[in-house]
Amino acid sequence: MTPLRRFGSERGQAIVLVVISLVAMLGMAAAVLDVGSWYRADRKLQTTMDAAALAAAQALPTDTGTAEALAGEYASKNGGGLDAVSFSTTASANDTVTVTGSQPTPGFFSRIFGIDSVTVNATATARVGALSTARGVAPIGVDVLHPELQCDPAPCSNNPTVLDLDKVGPGAFRLINVDGSHGGTAPHTLADWIVNGSQIDMERDQYYGDPGAKFNSSHFKDALDAVIGRELLFPVYDDIQGSGANAEYHIVGWVGFVITGYNIHGSHTNQIEGYFTEVIWDGDMGTTPPPDDFGARTISLIK
Repeated sequence: MTPLRRFGSERGQAIVLVVISLVAMLGMAAAVLDVGSWYRADRKLQTTMDAAALAAAQALPTDTGTAEALAGEYASKNGGGLDAVSFSTTASANDTVTVTGSQPTPGFFSRIFGIDSVTVNATATARVGALSTARGVAPIGVDVLHPELQCDPAPCSNNPTVLDLDKVGPGAFRLINVDGSHGGTAPHTLADWIVNGSQIDMERDQYYGDPGAKFNSSHFKDALDAVIGRELLFPVYDDIQGSGANAEYHIVGWVGFVITGYNIHGSHTNQIEGYFTEVIWDGDMGTTPPPDDFGARTISLIK
């Protein structure tokens, strides 16, 4: 009889161990599920704070009030959680915004262990700065002495004006090879740069001009028709050296421009009609403010 009692005792101990193991495994599974849920909530809040910071930076450095309102608006649209907005200086006054947020996230299985919820936190910082390189540039050059670039800060936004395409030197008509190439550019390529911008990074440097009045082509005019009312980015130059295919424009920056119409008549007056505007554009910013800033800026998150 003794062996049977020992067997029954051992079987009882095994059942207890199995139960304990099952409880431990269930606890581990519960922890994994809740931790995964908390991680997703943390990532979602971080994404919301990133969007809020980028939105706020669009109004900097001039309008911190609007920047704060934009941060709140974007956070609300993406789940809320915004706690605070602050501004600081990286390269120029109020060019950097930091947003912080938090949200309680409930637990489910973790309540077995007395954990009803955890609070996830996120911080995001974004900076706005003048372009040091620009992508998506259209090929129409703007003279730095244009009257609407003489405001402080530049440009004089929303004032109706014109950009002349008249000859500025032998074979030079303010059409710039914004991709860095040398020589004549096909009219359909110039047209594509107007509609889509050049996808090659443009720097402040010397760029060859296109040697010809290509704005007379149907491709060019069709492209202008396609972008009426859109913001474009034009290069700004302060000097032209050489002539014809060897004419070089010294690019000192970029400016936003909205085309409202054009007046192109071959050998007569040739003008682009529209107005200058501040723009947030695709590109890179430098670590220090450039000597020439015409209101074309970019924003980026600071990790």
